[in-house]
Amino acid sequence: MSTLANFFTGTIGQAFSSSCIIYIMFIMILLSIRMYRKQGKKAYLYLIFGFLLIMTYQGLNIHFSINEVLRAPKISYFVEILQTLSFIILNLAIYQLYNRNSRRTVIYCCLLIMGILVLPTVQLLVDPLFLSGPPTDHFTGIWPLQTYNLVLCILFGLTLGRRIRQQLKYYSSLVLYGIILALNLMGTHLLTKPSAFLELTLNLLPIVYYTLLYFILFDRVVELLQSVYRSSITDGLTSLYNRRYFNKVASHYIHENLRVSVIFSDIDNFKKLNDTEGHHRADGVLKQVANIMTEELEGIGITGRYGGEELVALVVDKDAKVEEVAETIRRRVASESIVTISVGHSTLRKGVTTEELVKQADQAMYHSKTTGKNKVTAYADLLGPASKPERKTRLGSA
Repeated sequence: MSTLANFFTGTIGQAFSSSCIIYIMFIMILLSIRMYRKQGKKAYLYLIFGFLLIMTYQGLNIHFSINEVLRAPKISYFVEILQTLSFIILNLAIYQLYNRNSRRTVIYCCLLIMGILVLPTVQLLVDPLFLSGPPTDHFTGIWPLQTYNLVLCILFGLTLGRRIRQQLKYYSSLVLYGIILALNLMGTHLLTKPSAFLELTLNLLPIVYYTLLYFILFDRVVELLQSVYRSSITDGLTSLYNRRYFNKVASHYIHENLRVSVIFSDIDNFKKLNDTEGHHRADGVLKQVANIMTEELEGIGITGRYGGEELVALVVDKDAKVEEVAETIRRRVASESIVTISVGHSTLRKGVTTEELVKQADQAMYHSKTTGKNKVTAYADLLGPASKPERKTRLGSA
């Protein structure tokens, strides 16, 4: 146990900690470069710059640890400046991963960076010789910058945290970074000789902190990939599945020989609504009808937009009664919106393809449309001798 503790303390522990952090930074740089090439978002460039700054001062840490050389006060102060600068850049870059880059953000960043320049200036005015002491591992002149970092932790938590989706991870990173700063201050100013436990903690906590930053970046990348995939299979206006994906899912269930049904609906007099009240109002109604269908299909199937004002649903729950689902949708639209819908539905029979099943539901809907509107028709009811002529459907094109 003591051998393990020795590995994480002293010069070996410092070198090990810095090496792990440099490796984490290298992985995050590669990830950021790839995402920047795909998206072109400037936040990834800021992240890369911040990671390079971290690699720079961690490299200096390795150099002094391996060679067991005491640092000159100027070097210690320079390292602290790099650490503070990278902390500002990384937090604002993480913020920009979730928000648009604005002039206000740039001004905010510049003001915080100016604080890094103001502090040494004030210290030089008060004590022009504060950087001219002998080399040491515990230079006390960096406490203003360390305190400034603590203030930044609180400031970022109050101003940026609520605008970042991964709030738990982000706030945890700020708390962890604050603990590291507080322990550094304690080790520099309160203890003449830091304990082995404190050294162990200060060598391991930064690895945990930067690992947490990696997960914040990685999770954001996953969110973006999911968003891209979601946009490729859904309709931008209604958020329903698009026609291609709807057919793909329906074909999957049909291929598995499962009992499925398709509900086909069309908003009555939608063109008139567009012409009289405008596209914005019509789009709002379309989204309202889509929401109703989504609510009614939750847990029993999926919904999609087939084109224009035509919305479809796939019922896959064998216990659900498609005629009741269709009627509930029609009734809710009539009572909760300013429009009505004509609805048709059809249930899969042996030998029927996906296109034919949707076409059958469409024909049943057309029967509802041409016989009074605001009603539900089952395709099975059209198979008798009194059924209407088949509609020349436009569903053949993809």
